[in-house]
Amino acid sequence: MLEKLKREVFQANIDLVKHGLVIHTWGNVSGKDQESGLIVIKPSGVSYSSMKEEDMVVLDGGGNKVEGKYKPSTDAPTHLYLYKAWPSLGGIVHTHSAYATAWAQAGKDIPPLGTTHADHYYGVVPCTRELTADEVETDYELNTGRVIVERLKGLDPLALPSALVNCHGPFCWGLDAGEAVYNAVALEEIARIAFYTVLLKKSEPVESYLLNKHFNRKHGKDAYYGQEGKKNK
Repeated sequence: MLEKLKREVFQANIDLVKHGLVIHTWGNVSGKDQESGLIVIKPSGVSYSSMKEEDMVVLDGGGNKVEGKYKPSTDAPTHLYLYKAWPSLGGIVHTHSAYATAWAQAGKDIPPLGTTHADHYYGVVPCTRELTADEVETDYELNTGRVIVERLKGLDPLALPSALVNCHGPFCWGLDAGEAVYNAVALEEIARIAFYTVLLKKSEPVESYLLNKHFNRKHGKDAYYGQEGKKNK
């Protein structure tokens, strides 16, 4: 069942290790089959070094296991909530990558301090509010999804493909699992650059005209970066 999607999700999880975004079992990737609505996700607590393609877990939209010998990632309810809220998503990534997580633990948005940021995100990378004690004790993972959606209210999630969960870490998404990983890699580098920029005593955002130029030359109908007929990143 969904063998192609399992292969894509497995590879995306392995790519998190390759890019240095996870250690041990600290992270997960899922992918959604748009036709059936089924979700493929990493199993909970299984080491990346021993994990196999056939270990991926298939869930329905309600979180019920359809196929797989393992329990799904404990973050599965967060993924499922985001897929339900934003049907255009086809892949979601959660990591505890160091620099993005540092901003999350500080409870701070990542400001657009220069053109590297502006190439990928139009404005801040948002950080959610803290969850209440009741939200943590009851349906914690589901409520994690809720505060992400709450924070991005009124925004296009594919135009702003990342968020920081306060005191927790980053979630990223895209049209498929591979694109979600791409966004997670970009987020970590942007978070790292912003960290050092703030250490150097610069915290004012880039001028709006420069932000507009860099974002719009890579995104939207008037984009001119890269080659015609290719998905440019």
